Amino acid sequence: MKSLEQLKKDLSNGLYDSILEKIYCKKEPFEIRERYLDLLNGFSANFGSDREISLFSAPGRTEIGGNHTDHQRGCVLAASVNLDVIAAVSLNNENVIRLQSEGYPLDTIDLDELSPEMSEYNQAKALIKGVVAKFKELGYEIKGFDAYTTSNVLKGSGLSSSAAFEVLIGNILNGLFANDSVSDVEIAKIGQYAENVYFGKPCGLMDQMASSVGAVVSIDFEDNENPLIKKVDYDFSKSGYALCIIDSGADHADLTDEYAAIPYEMKKVAHVFEKEVLREVDESLFMESLALVREKCGDRAVMRAMHFYADNRRAILEAEALKKGDFGRFLELVTESGRSSYMYLQNVSVAGSSIHQDVALVLALCDKFLKNKGAYRVHGGGFAGTVQAFVPLNMLEGFKTRIEKAIGEGRCHILSIRPVGGIRIE
Repeated sequence: MKSLEQLKKDLSNGLYDSILEKIYCKKEPFEIRERYLDLLNGFSANFGSDREISLFSAPGRTEIGGNHTDHQRGCVLAASVNLDVIAAVSLNNENVIRLQSEGYPLDTIDLDELSPEMSEYNQAKALIKGVVAKFKELGYEIKGFDAYTTSNVLKGSGLSSSAAFEVLIGNILNGLFANDSVSDVEIAKIGQYAENVYFGKPCGLMDQMASSVGAVVSIDFEDNENPLIKKVDYDFSKSGYALCIIDSGADHADLTDEYAAIPYEMKKVAHVFEKEVLREVDESLFMESLALVREKCGDRAVMRAMHFYADNRRAILEAEALKKGDFGRFLELVTESGRSSYMYLQNVSVAGSSIHQDVALVLALCDKFLKNKGAYRVHGGGFAGTVQAFVPLNMLEGFKTRIEKAIGEGRCHILSIRPVGGIRIE
């Protein structure tokens, strides 16, 4: 830890520039430096300036392959991006955690009262409590601290701001109270636990894993307790394509039932074969039993299961294509995945909605503007939020201009793959 004033001086003098350049994939990190100075000023305004401070960061993530496969113990390809949640943290010698996120009410956590509460579902407070409770359960002595956080991970963007926040809290606890002994994988699992049990959202593990581990990662969740994680060594900046995340403007609010229906229906199919998840059901047996599955589960569940099997394979093939440097094949697989999500998984538009089909419209615009060059797909959970597009660099400026003219300025975000996950910045 350093004093707040010393940290400000060191940031201003460029002492942190090398690590900021690495984390954020920018050669001249002036804007990033200013963002951290603003963070420290925010901490000072809320908790005082005469404090010893540590800095932490946890990134958002982009799902590259494997749409809704993780909760069936399938395979995914994901990556951390250069948007993140950052925190200035200081011990307070009390038995309470106070966390002030920019633009939100203060969250106060009594370290003696960490039971999950349904009344706290969907609140940041619940995520903090869940992560702290699991660290204490693992035997770590957690003490009080004050934290100020800011985020440029767009809420509802499919970049998983909630997972980034969970990983941030996990890294704070790991750095301050566990001597960095908790692995990136375990921090991801703790984040999922907090979201499932305390936040009330039945998510899989991909979001937390990609944020916590960082870079491009291929993850096989067949053994959910010990997922097989392999970093994929590929430099997207040398591909000739830009990664764009396009915010459709749709809102995730009140869509929990839509998201929850996907794993529910997939598991319902698995239960026909007396299995828990689809990864345990042989695809050929499923196809031979379609009449029975349709009768017991309905047609949408059948098509969602068909999507799982195909996209599970594609996630593996996408990683292999990148390892071989075959970006053309990678783009073909991304396109196939997008079509499957639209046609089989059906997570582009909410059933029955004729007025608001924001994500579908963005996909239509990508189809028209890219003209079979590059690739695009629904991003993340679907129904609302974002579209992912790989756009040729020679088309990027025009593509961004045309997309934003149609759906709103500032909606097309050009991102980079971040080489590290959750981190304490030293």
